[in-house]
Amino acid sequence: MKILDLYILKKFLKTYVFAVLIIVAIILVIDYTEKVDNFIKKQAPTSEILFSYYLNFVPYWANYISPLMVFISTVFFTANLAARTELIAILSTGVSFLRLMRPYLMGSAFVAVITFFMVAWIIPIANKTRIKFERKYVIDTYYFSGRDVHIKVAPDTYAYMETYDNNSNTGYRFTLEKIQNNQLMSKLMAERITWDTTRHKWTIHDYRIRAFEGEGKEKLTYGTKIDSTINLSPKDFDSNYQLHETFTLPELNAHIAKLKSRGADGVEVFVVEKYVRFANPFAIIILTMIGLIVSARKSRGGVGFQIALGFMLAFVYIMFFMMSKGMAESGTMPPLLAVWLPNIIFSGIGVLLYYTIPR
Repeated sequence: MKILDLYILKKFLKTYVFAVLIIVAIILVIDYTEKVDNFIKKQAPTSEILFSYYLNFVPYWANYISPLMVFISTVFFTANLAARTELIAILSTGVSFLRLMRPYLMGSAFVAVITFFMVAWIIPIANKTRIKFERKYVIDTYYFSGRDVHIKVAPDTYAYMETYDNNSNTGYRFTLEKIQNNQLMSKLMAERITWDTTRHKWTIHDYRIRAFEGEGKEKLTYGTKIDSTINLSPKDFDSNYQLHETFTLPELNAHIAKLKSRGADGVEVFVVEKYVRFANPFAIIILTMIGLIVSARKSRGGVGFQIALGFMLAFVYIMFFMMSKGMAESGTMPPLLAVWLPNIIFSGIGVLLYYTIPR
């Protein structure tokens, strides 16, 4: 049986790799066609286009389409095995269908482990370079347009800026309040605050500090300049374009904790990204098993019918996944449930197909 396992495993991986390369090549052509005008307009160097952008673009899309491609590949090559009566010959020797699943499970598990390792560490590092390139040469120049920004910078300290200029790293109408037991302990007010790129500190200009000492007493301090090491940086005002895709798994966990400690909005996007990274490898295994079940029989409709059925199921899965992900990011559904719901439902579909479809 080892020879048979290697035979199926080899076909599985070869078909998967071939399908991924073909689809990624098509995506590359489409992407270049869409962005070539931006490259020319902003005079992007050829070396950066090739090595900073497209070299990091390929692994991103290869990983992104992995669940779909592993499913389509399974349906395609298994349907061909069934059409050539190879599966009939295997099963007629007394091999059970569960035993036949072993090489498929091994192959999908191997792809799943590689996918998780890539999406947790390798691809986010590549995305840092790719997205930096896109911000410079593809999308419009970013200007921070937020007003009346409130940020929790410590358990009992809150910062406020009326406006912020991300080009000069300067905030205007700055306030820093310290609150304990629902009482205001001190309040710093300043006309502006600037980031010192050398010392990595904020410089607060034209400030005044009111310190409340109890029993109606307060101390007022004035000054023209003071340094501060508050838990705030210019990165907090940078563009959030695809930001969640640039964090490795440890960085993503740290960023989620940071946003939650500040009570900031938009944390759902990062939580969903975290759960997706764990759910996608399992999706690969689930879709592989479904692909095997729907294609491991000789159909009167021929191989084309089974491949069409595979595409239909894959399309339904993608639509379902995108809908639940969107609901999670909007806060209408718990992120953990939204990300895992497609896998749970399609696992049930796989079990149902196993017991209802003749093999």
